[in-house]
Amino acid sequence: MGREARRTLSEPEELRTLAHPVRYELLSHLIATGPATASQCARAVGDTPSNCSYHLRALAKAGLVAPDDTSERDGRERPWRALVTGFSVQPDADPDSPESRQAATIAALSVQRDQRLVRDWLTRRDNAPARWRDADHYGLYTLKVTPDELRVLGDQIDALIRPYIAATRDDAPDGAQLAHLGFHGFPLMRDDEEGPDAAAATP
Repeated sequence: MGREARRTLSEPEELRTLAHPVRYELLSHLIATGPATASQCARAVGDTPSNCSYHLRALAKAGLVAPDDTSERDGRERPWRALVTGFSVQPDADPDSPESRQAATIAALSVQRDQRLVRDWLTRRDNAPARWRDADHYGLYTLKVTPDELRVLGDQIDALIRPYIAATRDDAPDGAQLAHLGFHGFPLMRDDEEGPDAAAATP
């Protein structure tokens, strides 16, 4: 396994910088695929090279990306690389603070990206090789758990996934390619209660 550089983002500049849709997409792309130029990033995120260059510089100022001097250059554009292999956000103790609002925005961007990738896959799934159609998964579950159990379950799932993280895996066999896997765990709440909804488990 390669060296992991996962970071919990809590500094105001980090949160403020990443709470922007294009910057979130750029950082996610560089983490997943490795160094890329602004033009390559623009094709990946659906933006212009000049706008991507601007946002990459903002990410660099926040310490999240940097020019990649180890990659071959074509003489015109420098590639950029992510300085993290993953990240999580840590809201401020005050839920009304700018930092907490920015952390919530980053979490929402993560969910939106997850949903978009699922939709994109489903629109082209019928044209994908059978081996990948047979391998994909969709699972929605309603659990009955305590907060501690939910936390432990999330840690266990994370531990199972971590050896396959693209940014750090250096032992991938032939035929491996990038794949998206996302999961969420949170209490179901009704407007008239403070605790979790006691819905029956449905696999």
